[in-house]
Amino acid sequence: MTLNAKELIQQLLANFPPEKAAGLDAEVQLNLTGEGGGDWVIQFAGGKLSAREGKAAAPRLTVTAALADILAITDGKLDGMAAFMQGKIKLDGDVGLAMRMVNLFQRS
Repeated sequence: MTLNAKELIQQLLANFPPEKAAGLDAEVQLNLTGEGGGDWVIQFAGGKLSAREGKAAAPRLTVTAALADILAITDGKLDGMAAFMQGKIKLDGDVGLAMRMVNLFQRS
């Protein structure tokens, strides 16, 4: 089953490990392209994660990628660094935060 962006976000929220996000306070813009994609804002604050559809005013990190590639990364089928090096993921802002997010959201 292939998830759409909303289903992916719901799954990420449900499986979020708050202990791994201690001290993380950031807003991230996700621009997910392709079928089922969309624009989402992910907010880390106080060890909690929230999300809303739309655009962030001043995100610490903007991630632009095909929804299919993000799903492959969260499933452990695609290495996040390899996807970035291949140009499948575009990052604007705090790249270190992007690396931390891969560990937070790996589903496998």
